[in-house]
Amino acid sequence: MKSNNTQRIIRKPNRGFATFFLLACVSLRALAADGSFVHPGLLNTQKDYNRMRLMVARKASPWIDAWNLLRTNRHDSAAWSPNPQSIVVRGSNGTNKQNYASLYNDIAAAYADGLDWQISGDKSAADRAVAILNAWSSTLTQITGTSDKYLASGIYGYELACAAEVIRKYPGWKPEDLKRFQKMMLQIFLPMNTAFLKDHNSAKIDHYWANWDLSNIASMMAIGIFTDQRSTYDAAMDYYLHGNGNGALQHMVWKLYDGGLGQWQEAGRDQGHSTLGVGLAGAICQMAWNQGDDLFGADDNRFLKGAEYVAKYNLGSDVPYTVYTNSDVTQETISPIGRGPGRPIWELLYNHYVVLKRLSSPYITQCANKVRPEGGGGDYGPNSGGFDQLGYGTLTFTLADPPKK
Repeated sequence: MKSNNTQRIIRKPNRGFATFFLLACVSLRALAADGSFVHPGLLNTQKDYNRMRLMVARKASPWIDAWNLLRTNRHDSAAWSPNPQSIVVRGSNGTNKQNYASLYNDIAAAYADGLDWQISGDKSAADRAVAILNAWSSTLTQITGTSDKYLASGIYGYELACAAEVIRKYPGWKPEDLKRFQKMMLQIFLPMNTAFLKDHNSAKIDHYWANWDLSNIASMMAIGIFTDQRSTYDAAMDYYLHGNGNGALQHMVWKLYDGGLGQWQEAGRDQGHSTLGVGLAGAICQMAWNQGDDLFGADDNRFLKGAEYVAKYNLGSDVPYTVYTNSDVTQETISPIGRGPGRPIWELLYNHYVVLKRLSSPYITQCANKVRPEGGGGDYGPNSGGFDQLGYGTLTFTLADPPKK
């Protein structure tokens, strides 16, 4: 029998994306709330944190295995010192030197510290997270670079909001500091998210790959929830369901096949970006789920079909492929570049589709088994790709003991 949670219906957004963008251009509306949300309620709710705490206290696997990874990650350390930048540069533009590694490393530290506090109760860990977030909100003024700046506004906007949401209710985070952090998200990250999704850096609508849209949708959604702006959240959800770019649901999974598979938009490009897109879409769906909206099940589980397609191919199996063409490229065959399920993205999908909804997802299940326990920032390489996901999914998303391999 399905739980009541699986009966959720997607609400109709109050405003379309275009309407929201016009409103945002007229006025940022600062911190005026226009809708209440569940808090904490981005990647996890308080019920989730309570479960993690209980299972780690019991030293139950796989939670304790993932907890041990977090505690040994160099970012969860009293020795960590934040390195905020006034201007973050991603993409060498000939004027400023790239320095965005400072941001993604500090995000990884703030997120690890926040999880540490939620599970262990160690206030010093929460204080470290607060110090990192306050350092950035009192220093950052701009994100720039090449067009890659929109990847920074998307990936790091979403991740920053998630890290902050973990400690949102920590008594040691002063209200004025929380408000300043929200203001940073609204004035620096959100305008870039909305601008990119509106005109795609003045490029043709199909020029940018799915992950560019998805990262900025994720940031918009996370910021909307974190700042209690219903219109922002609704605009992100509306774009995911009905947008014109490659990150919208029917474009990212653009071709359906018999057997529950759907071709991913970046499959002919490489598998690193395909799995990145799956991870971002999973985060979007998870955030919406925690607010009562089922994007996981939208369009007859279309995202599941795309994720199963990516999982199956990255496990080494053949998948059907239809020639992909856009205004820039024609890709005759699926790309084996970067093939493998290594990103920490599968526990979220496995636990939602298989454990919670009891749906058949054999390839996602196999990927989860291979990657478990999932680590965090820096555990998958020292460069930006190793920080594209916040990670620790085995700790944060496991709902029950996984089946034996």
